[in-house]
Amino acid sequence: MTPIASATNPLLRLVVFVIDEQRYALPLTAVDRVLPMAAVSPLPASPPIALGAINVHGTIVPVLDIRRRLGFEPRAWGLSTHVLLARTSRRPVALPVDEVRGVSEVPVRAVIAPATVLPGIGQVAGIVPLPDGLLLIQDLDAFLSLDEEDQLAAALEGKGS
Repeated sequence: MTPIASATNPLLRLVVFVIDEQRYALPLTAVDRVLPMAAVSPLPASPPIALGAINVHGTIVPVLDIRRRLGFEPRAWGLSTHVLLARTSRRPVALPVDEVRGVSEVPVRAVIAPATVLPGIGQVAGIVPLPDGLLLIQDLDAFLSLDEEDQLAAALEGKGS
């Protein structure tokens, strides 16, 4: 995902969320909706990054532990937890987050390429400096490694080992 706007729209619309008081974002086009936390069912043979799966209107959606991917300690999710229902290029995913702050528009020219700040942070598509900190735009297509992606696909198809 590259946060590039068209010549007719120089603003990037982002869904801003919080994990451990740090702000992150996903492009609005990648987010379907925000849901309250639901019961997560185990997903046998899935990669460790998958907490399990939820049923969203008849579609089985893997719940991915964004906290683990970002290096935070695991936590128990409660009733105040929000779930971002988002789409990668391969499938819908659910991401539990501490808080959803809503949609923000930022000028595309304000987005800094992550490699210029911190090379090697593959799941970050861009960084927006704000007066009170940084906003890290996540790249869901880079969230899972190829092995994790294959393992998750097999688990979802019931072919896990």
